Amino acid sequence: MESFVVIFLVAFLSSALTFYSGFGLGTLLLPAFALFFPVEHAVAMTAIVHFLNGLFKVKLIGKHADWNIVIRFGTPAILASFLGAYTLMQLVDFAPIYSYSMMDKLFSITPIKLTIGIFLLIFVLIEFIPSLAERTFPPEYMPVGGILSGFFGGLAGMQGALRTAFLSRAGLTKEVFVGTGAMIACLIDLTRLIFYGSSKNLTEFGANYFILIVGVSGAFLGAVFGNQYLKKVSMLGIQRVVGLALFVVASGLISGVL
Repeated sequence: MESFVVIFLVAFLSSALTFYSGFGLGTLLLPAFALFFPVEHAVAMTAIVHFLNGLFKVKLIGKHADWNIVIRFGTPAILASFLGAYTLMQLVDFAPIYSYSMMDKLFSITPIKLTIGIFLLIFVLIEFIPSLAERTFPPEYMPVGGILSGFFGGLAGMQGALRTAFLSRAGLTKEVFVGTGAMIACLIDLTRLIFYGSSKNLTEFGANYFILIVGVSGAFLGAVFGNQYLKKVSMLGIQRVVGLALFVVASGLISGVL
């Protein structure tokens, strides 16, 4: 029951609060899922919730998408997400790098945990270092942004922050920005889900499919709430809390505690 409550609340709050920022749902959901499931399962489950929520956002505001940017950014992103998803699948099968015992418990540091943990730490740096948080890129770098966003999206689901950094300087209105970002996110998510679906290690959730329904429901309700009521919300304080939470989870994954 605790896992259901945590996943629902995280999905609802992150979906609502990040509706207009264009990123954050996957970044928040991955650590939440990782608290209760193996990290490779957490990545796949986050991808499912993120994809379905992206489709819902497309339904709400997708009519405003700029298809020129979707193609310029999305095409290289799709190709790169295949590589990122393939890399994840290879890391899952690797044996632990190091194991140790503490307080009569055995902990293992695996390549997949280490990789995801490092990427989470990178996003912590993005949140806390102003020069990185405020970094933007001109429109002509859209294909480069697509490659980076797609690869990290396929590998760890961390596509939104990079996508936003590039799209934020494309001269888009708020509605076009959200609609375009949602469309691109769906394309990347669909690509990596195809890859994840071919890996038994990534899709064996056991009897936990219900928690996916809980996560999707929370994200849908959050998107509706965010679209209606949070158009002017400030994300600065929230991003600091998110950064601290990511640091704790990343440290746990890198050390093998989680």
